[in-house]
Amino acid sequence: MVGFAFNGREAVELAATLLPDVITMDVEMPVMDGITAVKKIMESHPCPILMFSAMTQVGAKATFDALNAGAIDFLPKQLEDIDANREAAKSQLRNRVRMVAAQARRLAAVRSARPLELSNRPQGDAALRTLQKTAESRLGNIDLVVIAASTGGPVAIQQVLSQIPASSRIPVLLVQHMPRNFTKSFAERLNQLCNITVKEAEEGDILQAGTALLGPGGMQMQVKSMGGRPQIVLRAKQVGEIYSPCVDITFTSLANDFSGRVLAVVLTGMGSDGKEGAIKLKQRGAQVWAQDETSSTIYGMPRAIAEANIADKIYSLDEIANEFKKLN
Repeated sequence: MVGFAFNGREAVELAATLLPDVITMDVEMPVMDGITAVKKIMESHPCPILMFSAMTQVGAKATFDALNAGAIDFLPKQLEDIDANREAAKSQLRNRVRMVAAQARRLAAVRSARPLELSNRPQGDAALRTLQKTAESRLGNIDLVVIAASTGGPVAIQQVLSQIPASSRIPVLLVQHMPRNFTKSFAERLNQLCNITVKEAEEGDILQAGTALLGPGGMQMQVKSMGGRPQIVLRAKQVGEIYSPCVDITFTSLANDFSGRVLAVVLTGMGSDGKEGAIKLKQRGAQVWAQDETSSTIYGMPRAIAEANIADKIYSLDEIANEFKKLN
């Protein structure tokens, strides 16, 4: 059964009567806006919600508000902003709706089958203290943190990045699958919420202590050593590249050219972007963490890391946030 609402209030009412598998919703609607509608639906009849947004700064801000309210993902409102090929854009939209609905059902089954557990954690106080000391010592050997995510990433990144103390000496790179025009607004939002400085990466930016650089949408972000100083190199997306920014491309550049010790953290997201690059980082001695299944909005990218047996730790989102408090 398919329902159609003409405004936000109708969407809330239909969600209660139809109990849909997935909802697609515009950010801008009459009577009741999309953000308010998302909040009401998630309070009364939770359902995976895919937002449509205008490719503007105002649209981006509203989209992030909707994600914080409980929406699971978003796409540009205009098909040409999804893909220049209209039929390819339609196919991408259909696939996204199906995947979001299927993942939500799977995640609900996982969460009902077992309580939220702390991943990879020994039992007992003595074992817990040993693990904490080990984590602290390993984090002390880190010169760079790079965080990667896709679907569900904006909220997840906000949660973990906000825990890094202002005194942190460690540079951070962020690779989030996101359309152009959205990453600048996302960086500005994070900068307001986090203790460290967050900005959209620009060509030639130097990796600095206590600063997080977010890969710009529509571009590939690499790190090259220039005169002994690691800095950002950006290039346009090339034919055949699915994601921009692409996690594999950033990870691979770090494996090739970054001489410091790296912690790569792979959070929620569809697909397997990041796996190949993480393998190369692992071969160079980097640490690799993956978000666990239960706390992931979409268990795709972290699952690829886990199934490749390259994860040093598989943590819940709360655990990653707690570990990041130690990044001094």
